Amino acid sequence: IPELTNFDYFLVCLLSQVNFVVCQLFALLTAFWFRLYLHPSKTSPFIRHVVATLLGFYLALFCFGWYALHFLVQSGLTYSIMMFAGLEHMHKLCFIVALGYLSFCQVTRVYVFDYGMYSADFTGPMMVITQKITSLAFEIHDGETCLLTAASVSHLFLVLSSSPRRMPNLLEYLSYNCNFMGILAGPTCSYNDYMAFIEGTAYQPRHLETNGKENGKYKHTEPSPKNDIISKLCTCAISLAIFLSVSKLCPVERSIDDKFMASTPFILQVLYLYLSMLATRPKYYFIWTLSDAINNAAGFGFNGYNKDGTPRWDLISNLRILDIEFATSFKMFLDNWNIQTALWLKRVCYERCPINPTAATFLLSAMWHGVYPGYYLTFLTGISMTMAARALRHNIRPYFLGSTTHRSIYDVITWAGTQIAICYTVVPFVLLAVGPSLKFYRSWYYCIHIACLVLVLALPVKPRHLRIKEEQQQQNSLQGGLTEDHNSHSITDNNCNQKHKAT
Repeated sequence: IPELTNFDYFLVCLLSQVNFVVCQLFALLTAFWFRLYLHPSKTSPFIRHVVATLLGFYLALFCFGWYALHFLVQSGLTYSIMMFAGLEHMHKLCFIVALGYLSFCQVTRVYVFDYGMYSADFTGPMMVITQKITSLAFEIHDGETCLLTAASVSHLFLVLSSSPRRMPNLLEYLSYNCNFMGILAGPTCSYNDYMAFIEGTAYQPRHLETNGKENGKYKHTEPSPKNDIISKLCTCAISLAIFLSVSKLCPVERSIDDKFMASTPFILQVLYLYLSMLATRPKYYFIWTLSDAINNAAGFGFNGYNKDGTPRWDLISNLRILDIEFATSFKMFLDNWNIQTALWLKRVCYERCPINPTAATFLLSAMWHGVYPGYYLTFLTGISMTMAARALRHNIRPYFLGSTTHRSIYDVITWAGTQIAICYTVVPFVLLAVGPSLKFYRSWYYCIHIACLVLVLALPVKPRHLRIKEEQQQQNSLQGGLTEDHNSHSITDNNCNQKHKAT
């Protein structure tokens, strides 16, 4: 095979990106048709499953060619495990096989075929399918085992509401993994939420008040996603315009250019790093918001009503842009970035890992993202960032809560610190390779790594089990006053383990 020139690489990347956008726009139009003409009131769940699955495979074949067969192989292997493995080990085997097959494909794609190419690679959809497979396996396991171990009736209700009523058949399984709304860019979702969408029962539970009575105001009308779709498409257009116009002006690679580092004052290097990272985020805003709009157009994503009576369509939304850009803590940024992946990591790893769950969660996130060394440098740095931010927040924040002025000063300082910390952390994620990443950190004298180490060693933080106990006590004391917010929580947030992530 002749070696490709830089221009050839550019054409390949451009073609793959155009294919992706065209397929997503086709999926958006198809989603409107799916909601209007294959509405649950007009056709059976079987037909909806078949159409959603076939359209998903068509889009996958168009974008990735025969590499899309890997989606079937991964789904087939894990479905066989679900059918024939014992309940005790089924979820663990599905996790190992799904993640292992994903890693195998990532290794072959990166180190055998096209290292460093920014094409729409076929392992992207496999990442979402891996999330769905493992989420379903853990939901099935939790639903069965927690029937025996549930601590109370309320705990049992939470477990059953998030667990499948029965084992899915093969068509339902493939439809859940490979439907046309989420085959290219996700996001992941609960199996029960997806089945409620297919069967047309997604609106019923969210028409109920907290006292169990039906809310007559919304009883007879199916909420329309029109306004939310328009808003999200406008966000997509703005994000794409910003990315295309700004990203080429502020490439991250300039941060490690010898001439730039030698001639630019350090404070301007920091400012440039912030602007360059700011310019890369609209790409993700565009992809995830468009995917969310596609699901909404098909009728998937309804999440109850706001206090003013307007419908909410954020059940599977993957980001909150304003909360990201104005985050005042490392945790706040992560909680609003790639939300569904964060929830998946929390359920399958953080809540289940008995030893150092923070480190285990970041390591799993690195493995799931791929095999580029830059991913591991980013998430290893993220561990120290999280621990340092937690220590700083728990020890310093109480001194700034005395007045509004002090809180405002604290918010401004922590916003600036959070943005610098995020930019510093994710540089290897963008550069991918070890050499350029370490060159960047050397140019900063590893100053933030050292600062994080000093903060972790110098500032005390309560053990995790004590923090969880305090949080549970606070929540129990406030439980009587929480009424209106109960319906706003998705059933995807329910899990056998009801521990909460320590801040």
